Amino acid sequence: MSQPDQATLTPRNRLLRALPYESWVALRPSLSLVDLPFNQILHAAGVRITTIYFPENGFASMIAYLEDSTGAEVGLIGYEGFIGLPVLLGAEFDDIEALVQCSGTAWSMSVKTFLAVLSAHDELRGLLLRYALLHHTQVARSAACNGRHHIEQRLARWLLMGHDRSMEDEFPMTHDFLSMMLGVRRAGVTVAAGALQKAGLISYKPGRVAIADRVGLEKASCECYHIARRASDRLFGAHIGPSSHAD
Repeated sequence: MSQPDQATLTPRNRLLRALPYESWVALRPSLSLVDLPFNQILHAAGVRITTIYFPENGFASMIAYLEDSTGAEVGLIGYEGFIGLPVLLGAEFDDIEALVQCSGTAWSMSVKTFLAVLSAHDELRGLLLRYALLHHTQVARSAACNGRHHIEQRLARWLLMGHDRSMEDEFPMTHDFLSMMLGVRRAGVTVAAGALQKAGLISYKPGRVAIADRVGLEKASCECYHIARRASDRLFGAHIGPSSHAD
């Protein structure tokens, strides 16, 4: 893709946007704006991480695979975060795969450059460490949600998270992938999605889902979505995504 004028571009990524302007100007030459195509693996399980990504739009699913090759989504990262958390925490590898689930763009830099930048910019390091806690909250909350809440509530929560990060009312989604993400059989996803569609909250066609009633979908979700969002508000000071619900 053609590169925009980096002298005037303001990032959408909330971590980069939260930096003091002087820090962003100093950091910007180290970053390249790249496409994130659907289904691209940004880092694979057990493979050395070479690139750090700060999504501008779209999102990646963090997937844990089992020995039988089945997997489950354990996290979602979009423009509120960055992909490459293990490097921040001193690791070169991860057991989790980062897979683009909704295409978009991202600021990227090599791991070598990232480590040099962290040494030179304390503001960025502190912000990313706070984000690491935010992502931990999301993962922990998802685990509790998947263990305790009804599939329709869990599906509504995931669709809200995807809506926040896609920045579009319609984004790619299949029943097979939703089944993997929610850790349930495909038939269960079909029933839950059908119920949400019958209620007028979403519309679904093969490979795509559209949010028809955001407020209604928030009401259909469990408390886990709002708890995770409030944690994000504490870090960034404003709601992410297109939510119209006031906490």
